Amino acid sequence: MALALRLQKSPMPGFGLGMGITLAMLSLIVILPVGALLARGISYGPEAVWATINTPRVWAALYLSFRLAFFAALFNLVFGTLLAWVLARYDFPGRRLVDALVDLPFALPTAVAGIALTALYAPNGIFGGIARDLGGKIAYTQWGILIALIFVGLPFVTRTVQPVIAEIEHEVEEASATLGAGRFYTLRRVILPMLLPAALTGFALSLARAVGEYGSVIFIAGNLPMKTEIAPLLIVIKLEEFDYDGAAAIGIAMLLISFTMLLAINLIQIWSRRRIGHV
Repeated sequence: MALALRLQKSPMPGFGLGMGITLAMLSLIVILPVGALLARGISYGPEAVWATINTPRVWAALYLSFRLAFFAALFNLVFGTLLAWVLARYDFPGRRLVDALVDLPFALPTAVAGIALTALYAPNGIFGGIARDLGGKIAYTQWGILIALIFVGLPFVTRTVQPVIAEIEHEVEEASATLGAGRFYTLRRVILPMLLPAALTGFALSLARAVGEYGSVIFIAGNLPMKTEIAPLLIVIKLEEFDYDGAAAIGIAMLLISFTMLLAINLIQIWSRRRIGHV
């Protein structure tokens, strides 16, 4: 009864139709594919799924994918937020160009991005040649994978945080200054708490994109088992071998790990929003 009264008082009509469309699209796009993957794993058998996952090669690929995805998302969290602050708060020559370049990883096909990054960071490339002269190597190592994941995930943080920064009024910083707070204190105790929910959202999006990234990584990774082989590549290998159950098993492992990580991030978001009074 209370729910019905709240719905009747709502100024926006069409709740039933909107909810129906939302649930239908959510089912078609998210629930059914995930359900099909889990159903495949159930038909394969929990013991067989675990036997497929519990091998050194699969664990190495999973550890590599999630570890580098986390570090790439963490890098993007810091520097993507800094980039968003510069674009939102400062006016400088070429700002519009820089603002447009942020969206380039969205529009650029991942395979093209992988080829371009490999050309730059391979031993005969511009940056790869510098690393070679210094006795190092970037392409065909985990450093190359990390660079590719940073490239594809940076816009998620910047575009999520930038509108929030633009909405923060300068009077908030001025009020903090008039109360005797220094710039670092204002940044740490006033600005960052306001940016934290949006920054965590960008971090989660960047992490999710990096975990499942395939096209831009396989060109620069080298794809050496136990060293630079990512989990999505293992899934493709299983599919090419017509081992659909094995591919589903690795996919289930990635699904469970990703869900756990994103759940933890969402809980931190809820805590941060409550802390600053948004919930």
